Amino acid sequence: MRDMHCHILPGVDDGARDMAMSLAMVEAARAAGVTSIVCTPHARSPYFDYDAMWSAFHEFRPRAQEAGMPVRMGFEVAHAKLVRLGVREWGPRLAFQETGEFLLELDSRCEEGDFREYERTIYELQGLGLDVIIAHPERYRAVQRNVELAERLVRMGCKLQASADFIAGGRLGREKRPAKKLFERNLYRYIASDAHRPEHYRLLARAVREYPRRGAHMRA
Repeated sequence: MRDMHCHILPGVDDGARDMAMSLAMVEAARAAGVTSIVCTPHARSPYFDYDAMWSAFHEFRPRAQEAGMPVRMGFEVAHAKLVRLGVREWGPRLAFQETGEFLLELDSRCEEGDFREYERTIYELQGLGLDVIIAHPERYRAVQRNVELAERLVRMGCKLQASADFIAGGRLGREKRPAKKLFERNLYRYIASDAHRPEHYRLLARAVREYPRRGAHMRA
């Protein structure tokens, strides 16, 4: 079972503080049934340091492999940051290593009108040959108000990823109901941990247990 969204790299964003915490997260992931991990540090202010994140990955990867966990590199890319950096230059650089998947984070406070710009960016990423995954749509204000926006993203060819903490209400405290609506409409392709610390993997295990059909799509 692949966890394709987590903040496990040591000391680069608001996830694992150091290598000890990263390795504790590996053990928690293994206990939850995870067999491979994509490391997805934030590509957004104030955390983003591309070279430092790759350096942390190269330090972490052999330690994770020693613990029995294959890992590859990716990023969780904030839309605003991507636009500032330049989609054509940075899209391929921020995609998942080896797979060409691209994890895109929208603004949690977005409004329906913002989706015109999001859709332009998504088409541009797809034109570069990237497979766009939308991180935790259940957090986005516009989707919470109008689930048809999520359906539009799926019709565009995007894949939607639920963050497992929705099962306990969510990071912002209001994600459980919109997530349930998205599951009822069979819009999610993935559940991921979005883990920032070891205990988040208990929520992943619970979410996969309660939504087993979607959990099956997490397999690498």
